[in-house]
Amino acid sequence: ELENQLTTKFKTLDELKQSLALNGSAEQTPEALSLRIAELCEMMDSIVSQVAQLKTSMQSILEQWKVYDEVYAEVSLMTTRYLYCIDQCKPSVVSLEALKNQVKTLQ
Repeated sequence: ELENQLTTKFKTLDELKQSLALNGSAEQTPEALSLRIAELCEMMDSIVSQVAQLKTSMQSILEQWKVYDEVYAEVSLMTTRYLYCIDQCKPSVVSLEALKNQVKTLQ
């Protein structure tokens, strides 16, 4: 989106350059306008560079989040499995009377 806006601004800047070359300006001298346009071009180049750096940085961050999501899903699954195993491995609570009956049955 930023890149599209920058492209539009570049086109507008080019139109200003052409307009300056054809008409000139009554308010400012052509040299002053040319200097101003050159400054604007430098600022636009700087912004384009910053957007490119931001895009690279964001791609790196996105890749790191993907790795995080994969690892989180794996850990979550393992935790669920361990909780299930712990729940299944708990000895059932049996009364003393039931144990005595089981001992008699086994004897």
